[in-house]
Formats: sequence, structure tokens, C-alpha cells
Amino acid sequence: MELSESVQKGLQLLADQSAVDHSSFQVLLDVSFRSLLSSRADPTVLDQAELKHIDRIQLKQIHAAVTTFILEAVKHNADKSTISSCLEELTFSTERTEIFFSTYQKHKKDVERLLSSIGRHPAQVNDVSWRLQYHMKNGQLDKTNEPFYLISLNTENEGSSEDINFTCTTEQLQDLVAKLKDAAKSVEKASQM
Repeated sequence: MELSESVQKGLQLLADQSAVDHSSFQVLLDVSFRSLLSSRADPTVLDQAELKHIDRIQLKQIHAAVTTFILEAVKHNADKSTISSCLEELTFSTERTEIFFSTYQKHKKDVERLLSSIGRHPAQVNDVSWRLQYHMKNGQLDKTNEPFYLISLNTENEGSSEDINFTCTTEQLQDLVAKLKDAAKSVEKASQM
């Protein structure tokens, strides 16, 4: 699993026994799973008595890192060896790795259910609009005169409409068009079978 630098730093703080003692470690894991699995956001989720001695900024960084790691592990269906090697690289002790994995196993199915409920119905593209623009100068005030396209996809998902906006160069737009044509051909072939 590839983890960002901020996630790695947060997990290293969690691994540091001088920053997070044994009881706080288990409470932090429980709080992280609870915040992922609760149906509504709870702003007081980190206001536990066992966590009062931890700096608030570090606590939030640890919480964000743990929840990100949990989601990545479930997304990749990580086994014990994968999780252990990741955590040991981040200086987790064997005991803390075992505690993390047992808590992970206890809640894994619930997190899988949560992740499977997200994005089940891809948005339907209703309309596309585009506009040609030019970059006249770059940050160093050099003339560039490069064309780029502003693309807006009007989508609908379960009755709600949303615009997805992005920019791309001519080459990127040509690549997108070619991939869309390939996808259309694949769908056409599949429907003829």
C-alpha cells in the first residue's frame, strides 16, 4: 500500500509510545473505527478522557492517518502480513501491530459494507459543453500561447444534477476522445453478442 507522507507521519506518531500510551492507543483505534462506521459525524469523537493528554493537533493528525490507513487496507483487502509489514516500517512495535490487526479484523466486514455502499450507481452524463481558451503567459511572464479546453460534464445521479469541470490540453482531449470511442465500440460489440 502506498501512503502519503502526512499519513505516514500520523501513523509514526501513533507508534510512538511516549506520545500515545497503551490505553490511548486502543481508544484511538476504537474511535477511528467508530468515526468511520457511524451514520453521522460526531464532532466530539476525539473528546475521550484517555486522549486528553495528547496534543490536539497531533491527535487530529493521528486520527486522520489511522482512518486513511484503515480505508486503504480494506480497499486493498490487506492481509496480516501486508498490514504488519506496513506498520513495522512505520516503527510500530509487534504488540501494537497485533492490537491494530485484531481491531481491524473485528471491524473489517463493517468497513467493507460501508465502502461497497459508496458509488454503486455511476453518474449519467446528460450534456457536455466546452470552451477553447489560451494561456498567453506563464508564471515567469514568458509568452506561451498554448490552447487548452475547459470541459463541463453535466451529470445526474439518483435525481441530483452535478457539473464536473476540468481543463485539458489538446493532446489530453484527443486522448480522452480516443478512449471514449474505444469504450463506445466495446459497448456496441458487447450488446451485439
